[in-house]
Amino acid sequence: MADIAVLESSGTGMPVLLIHGNSSCKEVFLRQLESPAATRYRMIAMDLPGHGDSTDATDERAYTIPGYAETALNVLEAMGASNAAVLGWSLGGHVGLEMLARRPNLKGLMIVGAPPYAHGFLGMMRAFQVNLSLLLATRAKLSLMEARRFARTSLGAAYDPIFLDVVRRTDVRARPALYRGMMRADGADQKQIAEHASAPIAVLNGSEEPFARLDYLAELAYGDLWDGQCHVIEGAGHAPFLERPGAFNPIFERFLDELAARKARTVPERVAHSA
Repeated sequence: MADIAVLESSGTGMPVLLIHGNSSCKEVFLRQLESPAATRYRMIAMDLPGHGDSTDATDERAYTIPGYAETALNVLEAMGASNAAVLGWSLGGHVGLEMLARRPNLKGLMIVGAPPYAHGFLGMMRAFQVNLSLLLATRAKLSLMEARRFARTSLGAAYDPIFLDVVRRTDVRARPALYRGMMRADGADQKQIAEHASAPIAVLNGSEEPFARLDYLAELAYGDLWDGQCHVIEGAGHAPFLERPGAFNPIFERFLDELAARKARTVPERVAHSA
């Protein structure tokens, strides 16, 4: 459905797929791709269809959470990295949860700014804070002012004007198609995935997170919550990996080290999901 652009680190160890957020690109993960962990682990950052250097999708279904998850799984398979860990930021975290429902043998998942929401409008309201920038994430075309607001809210202290071009490059079909898919409850119930997944899920957010409700994330009954707690980086916003990599990267690396040390175990039946 689209040609997918990737960046890959020099490491040859456990594969780690990095998935960016709505209207962003793979380059937001440069501080992870250039970290010491990237010399040990095979980190792969991808541009989702209609984003960054990837081409626009030929079918709008590619812009739903299940569509993005299918693309990500195809990328892993094509690169011989099916048994990977995933770091998903914002939209990328929701894609990672859908991947976990479809491929329970993933090593583990770290979600950032991506609350696992239950199907239905009420489920989404419980998981997300409502603000103007979140509403902008549903619009086809953004003015320069709107794109700047969205980028500033998403990137916080790490905002750079170069990301305005990234936001405005995004296929105009992508944001509305994603929103419609979420309203239709496409894909698996993300709250159920988090509650029943056997693979460890790490939850790491900034204390100033503008979209996800941190109290909601802390109260979920995770099936396997890594470290037994949701981690919060003080003073960071929606993109702590970019705003405060010095605090983020050691936690991320410890998560990867523990995943790499885990022995393979029996894969349970997948969480049911709708097409």
